[in-house]
Amino acid sequence: MEPAPDNPGWHLWELKDPTRYNAVVIGPLLVRAESEDTARVRMEVQKHHTNGGNGIHGGTTLGLADVSMFAALHILRGTDASRAVTIDTSAQFIGAGDASRPLDSLVDVLRETRRLAFVRGLIVQEDDLVASFTGTVRRYTGES
Repeated sequence: MEPAPDNPGWHLWELKDPTRYNAVVIGPLLVRAESEDTARVRMEVQKHHTNGGNGIHGGTTLGLADVSMFAALHILRGTDASRAVTIDTSAQFIGAGDASRPLDSLVDVLRETRRLAFVRGLIVQEDDLVASFTGTVRRYTGES
């Protein structure tokens, strides 16, 4: 993860392979640590992220929730995100996303074991709440 030159204090989360899901669907993300256990992951909304009503598609919100868990664990804990996997995730849609504003995921690392990380998060647009989520990530330990 490299510093984002146009966004001081942020890092750029972008996969090296431009044909993978993150690059094709979600796009580049900005990431920063907000505290020892909290990270903010920002996504610029594009037309392909919207639904027929010109709001943010629920699949986009869920995709950001999932991808943001890995970006947060990487910036906060140095987790190798390329070898980690989602065990489970649950989300609750709370408000409509506005396609004219960036979508932020605030991710809290709640607990970690050797192999697992438990997180919760909020998807927000400034002070507007769009969704909440929880998830469990299995980190790569080199063991099968």
